[in-house]
Amino acid sequence: MNLAASFAVLEYRTLLVDADPQANSTTGVGFDLHNITKSLYDCMVNEAEAKDVVLKTDIPHLDLIPSHIDLVGAEIEMINYPNRETVMKNILDTLRDEYDFIVIDCSPSLGLITVNALVAADSVVVPVQTEFFALEGLGKLLNTVKIVQSRLNTDLKIEGILMTMYDGRLRLCNQVVSEVRRHFEDLVFESIIHRNTRLSEAPSFGKPVILYDSDSKGSINYLNLAKEILQKNNLTKIKQEDRVIS
Repeated sequence: MNLAASFAVLEYRTLLVDADPQANSTTGVGFDLHNITKSLYDCMVNEAEAKDVVLKTDIPHLDLIPSHIDLVGAEIEMINYPNRETVMKNILDTLRDEYDFIVIDCSPSLGLITVNALVAADSVVVPVQTEFFALEGLGKLLNTVKIVQSRLNTDLKIEGILMTMYDGRLRLCNQVVSEVRRHFEDLVFESIIHRNTRLSEAPSFGKPVILYDSDSKGSINYLNLAKEILQKNNLTKIKQEDRVIS
């Protein structure tokens, strides 16, 4: 959610797809779930057209395909679908030309909906919390990505590994960052998402952190991440020395 909002603030046409049944991204950009009449579930199960589900947010350049708790049951309902792994790709392909970025927010589980997201995506940002079991979870996710690359989406690439929940005062956080950088080297983003009170508060106010408090460390971290991705893909002329905002 915060990455998509950062792209939008930088004036890139951005679509945020909430593929998590908890719908945190949907509420996090200001929508009341009780007022959502159509969601990603309707596209994937009821064959609703994507353009009829897209919502305009209060943030210029940012649109949303909302989620709903019904998405929990979608995996069971889709089990007998032919080519069930490509349902989301077929939905989003109809919208590709309308946006500069389509950002899919996935749940932590590696079920059919997440596999659909990986098949639909050009690249994947892998978030890793700077905590004890981080490397174990990272290994499982990267293995899933490899399977998708070999069988379902040969063009899928890893955009980068993003370290999150970082607190520089804690030895464990620094050890995890060092270990991940040692193993994966240039695959790890320079940008790191720090633990930040304003970042935690923002969703309860229905706002991405960049709108809730644009001067907060969390806001600056996500804006730096967006700029790093743009620069990495030669989509901006931002100079290296100008990229990081202190």
